[in-house]
Amino acid sequence: MSSSVQLFRDQKYHELKGQCLQQGRLFEDAEFPASDESLYYDSAAKGKVEWKRPKDLCEDPRMLVDGMSSHDFHQGKLGNCWFVAACSCLALRKSLWQQVIPDCNEQEWDPKNPGKYAGIFRFRFWRFGQWTEVVVDDLLPTENGELIYCHSNVSNEFWSALLEKAYAKLAGSYQALDGGCAAEALVDFTGAVAESINLAEGKYGEVISEQMKLFEDLMKVHKRGGFISCSISSSGRPSEAETELGLIVGHAYSVTAIRKLRLGERLIFSFKAEKLFMIRLRNPWGKKEWHGAWSDSSEEWKKVSDSERKNLGLTVENDGEFWMTFEDWCKNFTDVDICRTVNTSYFSLHKTWEKEMMYGAWTKHPEPLLNRSGGCFDNRETFLQNPQYLFDVKKAEDKVLVSLQQEDRRQYRKEGKGDNITIGFEIFKVEDNRRYRLHKLTVQERVATSPYSNTRSVFLRRSLQQGRYVLIPTTYIPGVPTQFILRLYTDVPSKLRELKADRPKMTCWSLLCGYPRRVTQIKVHSAEGLQKQDRSGGADPYVLIKCENQSQRSPVQHDTTSPIFNTQVIFYRKDIDSPVTIQVWNSNLLSDQFLGQAVLAASPGDPREQQTLRLRGRGGGEAAELPGHITVKVLSSDDLAEL
Repeated sequence: MSSSVQLFRDQKYHELKGQCLQQGRLFEDAEFPASDESLYYDSAAKGKVEWKRPKDLCEDPRMLVDGMSSHDFHQGKLGNCWFVAACSCLALRKSLWQQVIPDCNEQEWDPKNPGKYAGIFRFRFWRFGQWTEVVVDDLLPTENGELIYCHSNVSNEFWSALLEKAYAKLAGSYQALDGGCAAEALVDFTGAVAESINLAEGKYGEVISEQMKLFEDLMKVHKRGGFISCSISSSGRPSEAETELGLIVGHAYSVTAIRKLRLGERLIFSFKAEKLFMIRLRNPWGKKEWHGAWSDSSEEWKKVSDSERKNLGLTVENDGEFWMTFEDWCKNFTDVDICRTVNTSYFSLHKTWEKEMMYGAWTKHPEPLLNRSGGCFDNRETFLQNPQYLFDVKKAEDKVLVSLQQEDRRQYRKEGKGDNITIGFEIFKVEDNRRYRLHKLTVQERVATSPYSNTRSVFLRRSLQQGRYVLIPTTYIPGVPTQFILRLYTDVPSKLRELKADRPKMTCWSLLCGYPRRVTQIKVHSAEGLQKQDRSGGADPYVLIKCENQSQRSPVQHDTTSPIFNTQVIFYRKDIDSPVTIQVWNSNLLSDQFLGQAVLAASPGDPREQQTLRLRGRGGGEAAELPGHITVKVLSSDDLAEL
């Protein structure tokens, strides 16, 4: 991994450490100095802070004491419970935190060789599609000799305070970490794909079938190394108010376990339930727990055998960690952030995905064909003036995961532009041979719309039929410039690529061989009444659409004489007198049979509405009629950038 790691502010850890050791001094980071400018972006927020090194705060400072645990730390004064909740999740996965804290042993204090210590640390974050190494010194903000921000519950352990300092440096200041979302920090720790779910809108507290689907999905996410955090929306209530059952409003909790719990033999419910669906949470404050059903010292635990209790690691302490039933969780929490670690390894027992990633940007330009910030689908006039990405679904049906992520805007808080922009995307099924940008939505089918949200990333999971698709990422409002990364995961390679050209390119060959004069779009919707081809009275039809020397074939529809094709094609035509021919064929093992055709002039003045055409035999003019009709829509234009 090291070869692809970017250095933040071009600071080289080993070089800086070597210089300090040689000169016998402790590192002081000029790029993130121990001063108010590293603490605040807002001058009104200043307080009385002293910067101290760990050796001035305790006897025997350490990076880690007895390994890493999700109980290691507390939030401190900053409103960054979301960051602490993310650390709590990270601590559960050694392989992931070792990526964030590289060569942890090399960075550790060595009491036997104090001369090897240089007061310099390094951490790695997945920043906008690339692992980025951030170097910090060990000067930490304190008041009255105590750390004021994230700190460990063991007085001589400093990994969380140092990690937070590196993350604050990336964001521009500690204050820039005030208020955020755990999913964002988890993406930065892991490169995972983030998804947000609103439990209230999805009615997960009421609809049991939806609840069960979500439980199975979250259990799978957790088992496969993903992360989950949750919160209660503070709308109408003061943030950090406590509910009747001990939960804190507007506060991020990390999910530390999801289990199906076997109940002891002594208990028989009237509906003979053998298992309960349970979830374990942790409050980053390290105290204040749920005191509803299944809370630490509740009666319900008496129904569970000692061995099962031991298996669950049940502790009856106010340590901020507690269990609740999944149903209670769905009813009491409103928002869930999920981070999926999408498996792209070929050496895995679990499902693996093919990943494509593209960097892009929404940019403003007065010329419509060059503008790339057209806003969401509601802005019909400008919507297609956005970046457009083409991809193919090769299987009859494939599950597709899409993540659209905008750049981290916290670094712009000093200029008052630190808020996320509302973003989302649309997916259209397009012509099977499209190679140029869309200019007008005519025969294309809108198949998916992501949620539109002012979160850093937006996620969508969808099953798509075989064919070609265009994905259009947008800001909600037109004319908002910013950068993004687009990640697409499919079962088989999708050849994701950006559509940049508006029409075929004019080259020297065009002068010799001719340049297209007309563009024609065809959608073959369906056929009916086709000639029966087999003993069971069916057929296996497909359509072949031909124009000049180009042709496009649809997938075969099996065992039907009334197939739905929904096949779209687009042709750039040099010879406008050469017609478009739509043929229907029956697929056969030995040789395919011709079932009929329709021949169209496809001129700009022809009707643009859907029409039903009689199938005829081969031959010009009024060829013999054959059984069956096809339903088509044809559009033509002599402006190659109209369709």
